[in-house]
Amino acid sequence: MKTCAKHDDWLMGQLADAEFAAEYLNAASEDDDPASYLSALRKVVEARGGIAGVAEKTHLSRETLYRTLSSRGNPTIRTLHAVLKATGLKFGVSANAC
Repeated sequence: MKTCAKHDDWLMGQLADAEFAAEYLNAASEDDDPASYLSALRKVVEARGGIAGVAEKTHLSRETLYRTLSSRGNPTIRTLHAVLKATGLKFGVSANAC
């Protein structure tokens, strides 16, 4: 019998790598729906410190972080910056080819 890693387990392992996590978030930012980005960011948070660990580093409560990263979340730039920094990442901007 073959043993296969579950997709989520594989993804969490890959997201532990900062370069992969950055590319994952960049790909999610291509979607016009902000909920896609927040979902991707939540997975990155879970893989790179967990909700509790990132909440502590950002001085947010776990509940606030859960709400912020939900599909209905509406985080501020300050909160996004803090979350990215706590996961070892940062914002970047690139030209959009029209």
